[in-house]
Amino acid sequence: MIPAEYRKRLGVKPGDDVVLVMDDAQEIRLFTLQKAIGRIQDLVKRHVPEGVSLTDELLEERRREAQ
Repeated sequence: MIPAEYRKRLGVKPGDDVVLVMDDAQEIRLFTLQKAIGRIQDLVKRHVPEGVSLTDELLEERRREAQ
């Protein structure tokens, strides 16, 4: 159960999905699903050059494999 004050500050309502992450120090961080997705998107942006579409690259790879 997440305390009401924390839910209110995070904007989490009953039934909302959240993500729990335990780090190496055995500390737990709680993210809303939207915040977790945003963090992942930021991480990907740092490692994928601008103008590169990972979706297009994956589709092309699958087409080659299918041939």
